[in-house]
Amino acid sequence: MAKEPFEQFAMPNEVRAFVEQSVAQARSAFDGIANAATQAVSHWQGQAHAARAGASEIAHKSMAYAEQNMASTFDFAQDATEVIRLQQEYMARQMQTLTAQTQELGQSAAKIVMDAAKPKT
Repeated sequence: MAKEPFEQFAMPNEVRAFVEQSVAQARSAFDGIANAATQAVSHWQGQAHAARAGASEIAHKSMAYAEQNMASTFDFAQDATEVIRLQQEYMARQMQTLTAQTQELGQSAAKIVMDAAKPKT
């Protein structure tokens, strides 16, 4: 059976799986880095008794900002997959519309030719 005419706009499963796996691996790597940074900050805090209060606040805010920014980045990566899916759907609908319009124009042209070819009585 012939392929659907709009399959060319579909994201291959392998590409989707690769994107999802890449995001998961990046998130896992970030979690490891965040844990190591948190441990390093904790260690550093133990040795910085004199500036403990200020350093602690800055360190916690910095980590919170980094986590917030990375979470936002991962959310965007997930949203990008949705944008690609929506774009594919749009392109498929546009191709269906263009196909229907082309068929209608072809039928109209054929009718005009047929009518013109009829003998005038």
